[in-house]
Amino acid sequence: MSPAICLSFFVLNHASYSSTMTQPEALQKLLQAIARHDISPETALEKLKHLPFESLEQFAKIDHHRQLRTGFPEVIWGADKTPEQLIKIIKAMQSDATVVMATRIEAEVYQQLKTAIPELVYYPTARIISLSQPQAATQIGTISILTAGTADIPVAEEAAITAELSGFAVVRLWDVGVAGIHRLLSNSQVVYEADVLIVVAGMEGALPSVVAGMADCPVIAVPTSIGYGASFAGVAPLLTMLNSCATGIGVVNIDNGFGAAILAGQILRTAQKINQHK
Repeated sequence: MSPAICLSFFVLNHASYSSTMTQPEALQKLLQAIARHDISPETALEKLKHLPFESLEQFAKIDHHRQLRTGFPEVIWGADKTPEQLIKIIKAMQSDATVVMATRIEAEVYQQLKTAIPELVYYPTARIISLSQPQAATQIGTISILTAGTADIPVAEEAAITAELSGFAVVRLWDVGVAGIHRLLSNSQVVYEADVLIVVAGMEGALPSVVAGMADCPVIAVPTSIGYGASFAGVAPLLTMLNSCATGIGVVNIDNGFGAAILAGQILRTAQKINQHK
């Protein structure tokens, strides 16, 4: 490989230290190297995964190539950001990302954002905004999401909307906690037909253990902060889930419906990748 091409690779691989979004000269050299058959398209793709971020003033650095690396674009954490910051970030991502979404957005913040970006869609229960609505499933696999109680639905909806925006089919089953286990047993087909299960529960957090004892697929347990006293704002169900005697359970952080959905999607995408390699 020529020194010029090696230099372009060095620039691309170290581009994250740059304050600009692109390195046109390095990218041009890379494309020229492909045209000359000095490197393969597969090698070039690996290099492109490390193209730099876009700096927005001094408050954000947009990772435009996260989807190329991980399968899903960067998602905006909406809490603790000003409406002005959110507007600039969303507009910066609008032209590149297949999905632009922000989590933990309150209704009053959405109203401010909508004046600047009218096409925003708001999911009030999930507290998510996006520039698109869920379409027909484009990914293989079904993610079933269960809640122990009605009060757990906001966290579960965060998971559901995230999964749907990721292109997965979602089945919802709410309020089937262990205090009335017959409600779960009468809907057992939801458990049996799922490819990945997300089980959301507060209080003592027992539901994931019960579901994992019925299921032949991965179960992602999501503790919620629903409860009082010795629930310790979700710590009690978190510890219950971590100490489950049922196998096949993974546990995410308290109220982290988004993280559960992304993990479920990664499991299904990995399974698809393995099947393709057989």
